[in-house]
Amino acid sequence: MRVGLLPTQGGGTYRITVWVLAVIGILISSLPVIVVTIMSFSASEHAGFPPTELSFRWYGEVIAMFTQEDGSSAQSVVGATITSLVVAVIVMAISTLVCIPLAYALARGDRRIRAGMELLFTLPLVFPLVILGIAFLLIAESLRLDIGIWRIIIPHVALVMPFVLRNCIGAMNGISVEIEEAAVSLGASPLRAIWDVVIPLMRAGILAGLIFALIISFNEFTITFFMYTIDVSTLPIWMYSRTVSSLDPSTLALSVFIIAADIVLIVLVDKLIAGRANLF
Repeated sequence: MRVGLLPTQGGGTYRITVWVLAVIGILISSLPVIVVTIMSFSASEHAGFPPTELSFRWYGEVIAMFTQEDGSSAQSVVGATITSLVVAVIVMAISTLVCIPLAYALARGDRRIRAGMELLFTLPLVFPLVILGIAFLLIAESLRLDIGIWRIIIPHVALVMPFVLRNCIGAMNGISVEIEEAAVSLGASPLRAIWDVVIPLMRAGILAGLIFALIISFNEFTITFFMYTIDVSTLPIWMYSRTVSSLDPSTLALSVFIIAADIVLIVLVDKLIAGRANLF
């Protein structure tokens, strides 16, 4: 028997309400993407909405930036992209290697300790990113250490760990301790039971955390803005430098490529969480 959430749930009022709310939500979340995508096809030298003439001109400019040497800026887009990818991959690896055993310990440990630890690792999500950026900048400047790319990697790890940990803990919650006990009773050591039984069962949560870490780190701007140097800069910083004085339409075309890649990864995360994909 269905419980009536609205007086006319079985009729048209309920469906209309759901559709209206869904359309409003989709418009709010997708409107910036739609505007940027439309503006990226403008043929004008200056970005404007709506564009008066459509063209693939700026997509050609993006391809040229990646295939030709750019002497107009201190760092090329290729160098910034490589730096972003390197940072994202290292952040992804570190956060995952830390969060897998941490999620196991929290899931199998005392509930009071788990609640406190989860709250502790959620703090980077609570604080404004500007405050985190300033804090990491003060730490880096006070230590006066030349750590190169790690100036960016360390803050990114702190930022993405809550997302990775949440996915790993969610995966651990679905694994009963009796499964490990059965593996141990059959002759496996506790570590072998974790490696051969628990981790394979966590694969969807681990992969989802990996993808979230990659997306968040690659696109992160606020904290990176405080930590980047002339020698170490990421793609979001490079794009920002192209739009300080005036909006460069080529950055809009580049944004569309990034958005498309993020959408593919998010769809993959959705399939992993829903159990419809198996990558290993």
